[in-house]
Amino acid sequence: MTVADWRERAARDFWLEGFQDFLALESGHSAHTVEAYTRDLRRLAEFAASRGVRHPGEVSRTLLRDFVYLLKDLGLSAATIRREVSALRTYFGFLAAEGRIGVDPSDRLESPRRGRTLPDTLAISEIEALLAAPGIDEPLGWRDRALLELGYGAGLRVSELCGLATTDLLLADNLVRVFGKGGKERLVPLGRTVIGAVSVYLHQLRPELDRGKSAGRVLLNARGQPLSRVGAWGVVKRAAARAGIRKRVTPHTLRHSFATHLLEGGADLRAVQEMLGHADLSTTQIYTHVDREYLRTVHKQFHPRG
Repeated sequence: MTVADWRERAARDFWLEGFQDFLALESGHSAHTVEAYTRDLRRLAEFAASRGVRHPGEVSRTLLRDFVYLLKDLGLSAATIRREVSALRTYFGFLAAEGRIGVDPSDRLESPRRGRTLPDTLAISEIEALLAAPGIDEPLGWRDRALLELGYGAGLRVSELCGLATTDLLLADNLVRVFGKGGKERLVPLGRTVIGAVSVYLHQLRPELDRGKSAGRVLLNARGQPLSRVGAWGVVKRAAARAGIRKRVTPHTLRHSFATHLLEGGADLRAVQEMLGHADLSTTQIYTHVDREYLRTVHKQFHPRG
């Protein structure tokens, strides 16, 4: 079964077409809300199927709670998760009214409290300003831009950014090889903008910085040594200040924004999980691996800089 076939089956098993008709025709929701709620429920259907649950009547309170925890782990904002919970409640209320389920598993589902501390996520406009902040005429401007583009364009952890070797950049294949927690290797697609910034840095600036102490790392400091985590934090902090962003911005903010923008655009959880290197999201039961070309397609279609 292909990815498209599996997603279509999940939508059919969870009667999403009937729910979509209910939203549009009976509840009078706007087209935007219908689209968002349908996307939210499609995400749930895929998550449930990954747990072996093929029918909404089999969805438990525990599964719904795990689903919300997963969204938090991926860095979605509290406002987005509140909308997701609202979609879940509306959906299961609809199924109960239609007699398709006997018990509503969403009746005790809690939304994130307003003001609760969750990782900040930047708007796409803020990301654009952040990525453009380093001046290309500055001594380390292209290094800083390459760091920011990789952090957001591939959703890398700060340790992964600082640990990247030049041999990990598979630019001809539009990929970067990443060694995450526990040394687990993954391949993440790169968009053209990221590749352009990294290529300029590799050809114009990095050779000047490398004085034999680089250990083959991609990102170097002014002394030609591998950039430290503290150094990477400084790059992001300076760029945020220059871009006029008042939120607290860290390298992890870029990673959370990467995940949020993909998911908000409609990418499925399994592909985002693979790109983030999250091994513990309980969705690996569907496939033993995700096709590399499929990841490229998801990244290109749903990432703002794909």
